[in-house]
Amino acid sequence: MRRVFLTNLALVLVLNLLVKPFYILGIDAGVQDAVGSAAYGTYAALLSLSFLLNIVLDLGITNYNTRHIAQHTQLMGKYIGGVAGLRVGLMGVYAVLTAAAGLWLGYRGASLHILGWLILNQALVASILYLRSNIAGAQRFRQDSLLSVLDRALLILVVGWLLWGRGTTAPMRIEWFVWAQTGAYVITLLVALVLALRLSGGVALRWRPAFNFMVVRQSLPYALLILLMSFYYRADMLMIERLLPDGALQAGIYAQGFRFFEAFNMLGYLLAALLLPIFSRMLGERSDVTPLATLAFRLVLAGALAVAVFASMRAQPIMDLRYSEHTALSAPAFAVLMWSFVAVCTTYVFGTLLTARGELRKLNILAALGALINIGLNLYVIPRWQVTGAAWVSLLVQGSTAVAQVVLVVRAMGVRLPTSLLIRTLLHVAGLAAALYLLNTLEWSVLLELLLYVPLAVLLAFGTGMIRAADLRKGGAWVR
Repeated sequence: MRRVFLTNLALVLVLNLLVKPFYILGIDAGVQDAVGSAAYGTYAALLSLSFLLNIVLDLGITNYNTRHIAQHTQLMGKYIGGVAGLRVGLMGVYAVLTAAAGLWLGYRGASLHILGWLILNQALVASILYLRSNIAGAQRFRQDSLLSVLDRALLILVVGWLLWGRGTTAPMRIEWFVWAQTGAYVITLLVALVLALRLSGGVALRWRPAFNFMVVRQSLPYALLILLMSFYYRADMLMIERLLPDGALQAGIYAQGFRFFEAFNMLGYLLAALLLPIFSRMLGERSDVTPLATLAFRLVLAGALAVAVFASMRAQPIMDLRYSEHTALSAPAFAVLMWSFVAVCTTYVFGTLLTARGELRKLNILAALGALINIGLNLYVIPRWQVTGAAWVSLLVQGSTAVAQVVLVVRAMGVRLPTSLLIRTLLHVAGLAAALYLLNTLEWSVLLELLLYVPLAVLLAFGTGMIRAADLRKGGAWVR
């Protein structure tokens, strides 16, 4: 399983590093530059609102399905056909609830129109993720990896043309960006459907109330977990936009730093999406998950720390490199958010392991506490310290949740992290900071610093033992 993990991790990272950073930092940030921070801030707040009730679209069925299909692949056709009607009904409920929430929060006119399209987009994304859960559960990771970048690749082509290829001076509209997303999601959904139907050997669409009730009952703990995590992951953007007098502008400023966090967080999410079916199958076969869990944690920790150190020490030049306004306000929040990325990556390993084991009750308690603390602190912090305060709240909540999940894995599953890992981590961080400090004394551009920093970070990871050549050799012939 370590070979499967490493081989497919390499593939998914290569594909996503080729596509998603350019989409987020080129296309998405280009849209913000074209439409203005205030208009983009309103869009970002509406997007966060569409995420908050996103779980109604799915009720945890996707995560449950990944775990279940990984252990019972032969049931794929039955499950796809059995829950199709249920998922259509959930889309209707989600649309009504989210539109009602938008009205209650005071959105009207053009904002409500954009929210309607975002509701449709979320329904399409949820359907894509469900179909991908079947493909990943069947251990077809290459197909799943290709699907993970297809929508973004299409958006690069379409929105890139809208931004730079139209040959007209007509201003870019945020609605065009939303509509382009709709088209990309429709095409990706059709491709995913074809792949899932081929793997399942055929699907019979039937309305089965008893079957649907059974699936929903077993999926609800997953649904609650995703809902609670959405609140402490997405609520800050919406609260900034609603709580501050110039909320739309401040949300746009926060989005400048959050965009980088989200870009790297997508890579962490892909790690979790790869680990969940592998952990689930290993636990179903009663295999020892400790070697894979520790390997995955050391790999992700080495990379996340390298990102966080560079981002926090070079926050202002990075913001200045990409944006032309409000960078002095977004840089401090960005520096803090990138340390939250380290905590999130930790949860992508240990939270995924707990999910695969079915420890949903403990995870839900942690997520509920995190959501309450996040919302409570943000109500006090955002009016006083704006976007930087929201970033610190995120770090506090994400960090506490990550530590608690590590403790749960150690106590509940007997996974033992090497005692030397803490020392190696501290040496790695110190080495990264020292290397970047020396590079900064040369007064080169931030891009040149980054080009030199990346190989130095890799060498430090091997030198401190965060990554070991022996582990990679066990991953398969591709490293020999």
